[in-house]
Amino acid sequence: MAAGVKHDYHLVNPSPWPLIGSIAATVMALGGVAWMKGLFGIPAHTPWLFFAGLSGVLFTMIVWWRDVVMEANQGDHTPVVSIGLRYGMILFIASEVMFFVAWFWIFFEMALFHHVRAISSIDEVKAAWATWPPHGVETVPAFQLPLVNTLTLLLSGTTVTWAHHALQVGDRKGAKIGLFLTICLGVLFTSIQAYEYNHIIVAKEFFSEEAANSGLYGSSFFMATGFHGFHVLIGTIFLAVCLIRLLGGGFTPQKHFGFEAAAWYWHFVDVVWLFLFAFIYVIFGAHGGA
Repeated sequence: MAAGVKHDYHLVNPSPWPLIGSIAATVMALGGVAWMKGLFGIPAHTPWLFFAGLSGVLFTMIVWWRDVVMEANQGDHTPVVSIGLRYGMILFIASEVMFFVAWFWIFFEMALFHHVRAISSIDEVKAAWATWPPHGVETVPAFQLPLVNTLTLLLSGTTVTWAHHALQVGDRKGAKIGLFLTICLGVLFTSIQAYEYNHIIVAKEFFSEEAANSGLYGSSFFMATGFHGFHVLIGTIFLAVCLIRLLGGGFTPQKHFGFEAAAWYWHFVDVVWLFLFAFIYVIFGAHGGA
């Protein structure tokens, strides 16, 4: 902490990373549009602008994360600042909960009330809501790959809890092993989901050509499960950074909020998947479209 400071708050030094990160994110977004549709004279299917923006975002994440770690090691994260960090993480997770609530909401709307929409006088609406799921969609069997992924995430929840408890009691070896196992399980989950998506999209094992117009079912299914998979990927990176810090001598039983925040995030990912598995795969995915 800087000499002469007489309060418990951390006044952050001027940093270029918010501006640089914003510019990189904008470039990445524009690059995504250019990649899919073409933009500013850039023909479609040209990915270089997207990856340039992505590189900038990743660079910003690395250096900004480095600065926060340095601030913590210098003693700038006082008890008051630590409380603020915890509130910030809680609010972030709450915002993520509401993000998934939106996709569950539309999925429940379709599953429970599609017959009401089917009485519309508009032929396109009738066709889209006539059956559940839509014609051409064969739902993914819940007790095959989705069940394996459920067990994988539940096991990862126990290993990350083991790692957290081990760190709290000063067992650094146990914390390293538990954290490493959690990361491996996260990678396994992502690999299984990629395999499942390959069968759905590429091999068309569950979504036939007729399902090309499956509408909101396909959108909500892929947005809910796909964004959850993206959160698993982010959580795995989060835990990997914590493992690197732990191997480098970072974290103590008294000060380890970086790891604690990663564990909170991972448990949130676990709980969301339980809801996805229970409702999208099991309860409302029991029958395929005719």
